Amino acid sequence: MKILSLEHEGYRNLSPGTVYPDAGINVICGYNAQGKTNLLEALWLFTGAHSFRGAKDGELTAFSKESGEKQAFSRLNLTFLSGGREQEAQITIRGGRRSLRLNGVDKRSCGALAGVFCAVIFSPEHLSLVKDGPANRRNFLDGALCQLHPAYVKTVNQYNRILMQRNALLKDIVRHRELIDTIDIWDERLASFGAQIISERLRYVEKLLPRAKNAYSGISSGREVLDLVYRSGISCADSSYEALRACLREKLHASMKDDIRMGSTSCGPHRDDLDLLIGGISARSFGSQGQQRSAVLALKLSETDLLGEACGEEPVILLDDVLSELDESRQDYLLNHLKGRQVFITCCSPEHTRLLNRGKIFSILQGRVSQQTV
Repeated sequence: MKILSLEHEGYRNLSPGTVYPDAGINVICGYNAQGKTNLLEALWLFTGAHSFRGAKDGELTAFSKESGEKQAFSRLNLTFLSGGREQEAQITIRGGRRSLRLNGVDKRSCGALAGVFCAVIFSPEHLSLVKDGPANRRNFLDGALCQLHPAYVKTVNQYNRILMQRNALLKDIVRHRELIDTIDIWDERLASFGAQIISERLRYVEKLLPRAKNAYSGISSGREVLDLVYRSGISCADSSYEALRACLREKLHASMKDDIRMGSTSCGPHRDDLDLLIGGISARSFGSQGQQRSAVLALKLSETDLLGEACGEEPVILLDDVLSELDESRQDYLLNHLKGRQVFITCCSPEHTRLLNRGKIFSILQGRVSQQTV
C-alpha cells in the first residue's frame, strides 16, 4: 500500500497544496504548531476512522485568514496504490460532517474506506500504553482486533452491555435480595462473551509477541529484550473457549458476595492487563523514556505486520514526534531500516534528518509544505 499524492485545501492550518511522497521514508520537519501533525491526521482520515487526536469533524476545517471564521469546507484528495491498482479517494468536510467519494463513486460514509486504505499511527498520546493504567492496553488489543476481525466489535459491545446490566443488578440486590436468583442468567451470558474476548486477546498476543520482540531488538540494536504477558484474573490451564468460559463462570460465582458488597464485577476481561517487560522488568515502573517509547513503537510496528498479513499488503506507517527521547541508533533504525514500507515521520529538529540515507524530507512552516533534497 503506497500513497502517491495528497492534495489538501482548507484543512486546519495547511495552506492549499499537494504532497508527492517517497515510496519509502518521508520525514516532515518543522517547529511546533506549524502543521506537521495536521498532515499526518489528514492521511489518517483515509482509514475511515476519526481523528486520532480526538477532534470532531467540525474542528478540522481551516479558519479564514481574512475573517477569522471557519471556512465553508475542507477537501482532501488521496491517490494511492491498494489492491494491486491505483485508487483515488476524496474527503469533503462541510457543516461539521465528512463525506466520501471513492474512485468516482459517492459513499454513504467514510467507513467505506476501512480495508481499502490501511495505516497504523503512533503519536505521543500512545505512550499511555506503557505509562498509564490497564485500560489503555486493553483498548490497544481490542482496537487492533477490531481492525482484523470486524465481528469482534459486536462481541465487545455485547460484553460491555451485559456487564453494565450485571453491575446495576448487583446494586439492586442490596435493596431487593430476591433478585439474587436472577444473577446466574447474567453470569452465563457474561462468561460466554467474556471468554470470547479473552480467547481472541490471547491468540493476538501470541502472534504479536515474536514480532514485537524482533522489532524491539532492531530498535535497541539487540541490546534489550521485550516480552509481553497477558494477565487475566481467571486461572485456566486450557486457553480454549470452552475452558475459559467455564473458568470465568466459576470465578463469577465465587466472587458474587464480594461483587454485591462492592456493587461491581471484579473479574473478567474488563479487568485484565498486558504487561510489557524489558529484560524481565516492568517497562511501566522502571523503563526509561527511550525504552518506553521503543516498547510502544515495537507494539505499533508489530500491529502493522499483523494488519499487513490480514489485508495482503503493508499498511502505511504514520509516526508523530517519534524521534525525540531516542538515541541515535534507535533513530537510525526508524529512518533507514523499515524496509518495504512507506513511512511518514514528523520531527522538530533538522538534526534528525541528517541520519536519513534515502527518502524525502519535507519542511513545513506556517502550514506551507515544501520538499527538500536528501
